[in-house]
Amino acid sequence: MGTTYSVVVSHPAEPLELDVIRQGVDSVLVTVNAAMSTYIPDSELSLLNQSSSMDWQPVSKELMTVLEYAQQVGNLTGGAYDATVGPLVNLWGFGPGSQYDNTVPNDEQIASAQARVGHDQLQLRGNPAAAKKLKEDLYVDLSSIAKGFGVDEVGRYLESQGLNEYLVEIGGEVRARGLSPRRDSWRVAVEKPEIGEVSVQRLLQLENISVATSGDYKNYFERDGVRYSHTIDARTGRPVTHRLASVSVAAASALEADAWATALMVLGEDAGYQLAQRLELAAYFIYKSESGFEILETRRFSELFGAEGTTG
Repeated sequence: MGTTYSVVVSHPAEPLELDVIRQGVDSVLVTVNAAMSTYIPDSELSLLNQSSSMDWQPVSKELMTVLEYAQQVGNLTGGAYDATVGPLVNLWGFGPGSQYDNTVPNDEQIASAQARVGHDQLQLRGNPAAAKKLKEDLYVDLSSIAKGFGVDEVGRYLESQGLNEYLVEIGGEVRARGLSPRRDSWRVAVEKPEIGEVSVQRLLQLENISVATSGDYKNYFERDGVRYSHTIDARTGRPVTHRLASVSVAAASALEADAWATALMVLGEDAGYQLAQRLELAAYFIYKSESGFEILETRRFSELFGAEGTTG
């Protein structure tokens, strides 16, 4: 997944066989990668992307779970969140194997890549599980949701081993269950979206919930004084230009939190906030203003963690 992971287990009923648990966790992550990585040429997703067939193609239960939720979020956001945005991500230099060369694509290149994009161009069938591309060169990129699924899968593995109090984190996406080793809530920080420094914006106390954060302050390039974010709006074919610096979402699963953090990051502080309120999502927005950073948090977020910013 191109990142690090950590697992903390508290209050096991019996002494842990750490090597066994570590091997089990690694096995889970290898399985997720083998299904959903765009960096592994022979992963299940890569083979789907490489295929020019527009017939139904069988997919695993795990891949179907992620594809279905990605499509659901895509529909609810009017296509702002789009799991087929890969060609545009690659064009702008943020995809697998890409290197920033500070090149801004021209309108023709953007239009050409955008012609390959469209979440409505991927059909799914539940029984038997299968996917069908309506464009032979459709390219699915699950980097905005697969980490969350991986977090959930590691959590389920721990629970299968009788370990029900834990914190799992992959690349900043978190799933918390039970109590921490201190026998209180797990504490997780929302980072202040400052470039070049690490500081805490908000400390969250988690019990039996997942949190994911998406932001534009780490992964970007600059050209002629303009900063181009890695967050691409599939509707425009271009990096987002709104004032939202980061958004954190709390949800029952890391899969949900991961997808919605990205979706709201694409939509921005206005449209994203309004949709999160309407869908009763627990979301925490940090956006840029002339005086620094401002906060918006949804009613549901305030209910879970206490009010800090402006709520509606």
